[in-house]
Amino acid sequence: MNKVIKALISTVLTSALILTGCTSASTASKNNEKKDSKTKVGFIYVGPVGDGGFTYSHDQGRQYLEKELKVETMFKESVKEDKAEVQKVVQQMIDQGANVIVGTSFGFQEGMLAEAKKHPEVKFLHCSGYELAPNMGQYFGRMYQMRYLSGIVAGLKTKSNVIGFVGAFPIPEVIRAANAFTLGVRSVNPQAKVKVNWTNTWYDPAKEKDAALALIDSGADVIAQHQDTAGPQQAAESRGVFSIGYNTDMSKTAPKANMTSAVWNWGPYYVSQVKAIMDGTWKSEKYWGGMDANIVDLAPLTAVAPSEAKDAIEKAKEEIKSGKSKIFQGPLKDQKGNIKVEAGKVMTDDEMWNMNWFVEGVEGTIPEK
Repeated sequence: MNKVIKALISTVLTSALILTGCTSASTASKNNEKKDSKTKVGFIYVGPVGDGGFTYSHDQGRQYLEKELKVETMFKESVKEDKAEVQKVVQQMIDQGANVIVGTSFGFQEGMLAEAKKHPEVKFLHCSGYELAPNMGQYFGRMYQMRYLSGIVAGLKTKSNVIGFVGAFPIPEVIRAANAFTLGVRSVNPQAKVKVNWTNTWYDPAKEKDAALALIDSGADVIAQHQDTAGPQQAAESRGVFSIGYNTDMSKTAPKANMTSAVWNWGPYYVSQVKAIMDGTWKSEKYWGGMDANIVDLAPLTAVAPSEAKDAIEKAKEEIKSGKSKIFQGPLKDQKGNIKVEAGKVMTDDEMWNMNWFVEGVEGTIPEK
């Protein structure tokens, strides 16, 4: 009888231990699952963080995201716009636990799309592109609004009526920027022209500076840019002419030249998207916010800006906000004098997004693909 009782006690104890072990393993598994499900965001940058330009503006947004939502982030600087390279960086981030990937340059699109298809469980946000997937959205801002406003400043300042514009690549994003800037210039100074000089690079301070110097040598007394660094601003400062910055407030890099800058404010967008991902309400979309969404802005006018610029900008701002001014509204001619937008018509978002022609007043060419 004692042997039977002992056997029963032994069986009960063994079963309890087995059940306890299963419970612990299950709990550990759930805890790990919970830990793994935490939102971790990886940012891919085309240039170095400290450049004070485009990459810097996105990194400010990343830091804002961390502060507001307390999520973990990581980033990789100076990634080449190469499909294989982008895929490699994305995979490394996913291996490190990232479940949201943010690509901040147009040329990252192909690599990000390929990885989005491979990793349906990961959400992808791509800046300035057009490809969508169920788990990949596109985002940008209506920077052309700020380009127009900064063009007003340049148009009022120029004495030579020649303004230089250093452009990165001849793609719609940059063409649209040069056009909106020119429309702003000519809204206050119909005699002025804008000369475009391409660098075919997003990030090359020396090359950007040289492009600006060439424009100054051709008569430009104001330099604007669609580039990632302050190279063009520094060129203007070195030659005693004036400048309009881009991406971030560039007044400190060229205090004697810079009049204002068209700037990005990515933080609120990143917070809204990551919060939606965390809440399970996120949907793939093409986002294109404007000044009403606070994603684009104009840096404060500096002491070297023309005195009449403040009132002119405020008036133009109100017209954009009210809808009276759409900027790309007819009649609009191209640089050869052909009507591209009839009077009374407004360019659609799709037409603006695919813009491949220069408006009247621009001097420069768009290379054929």
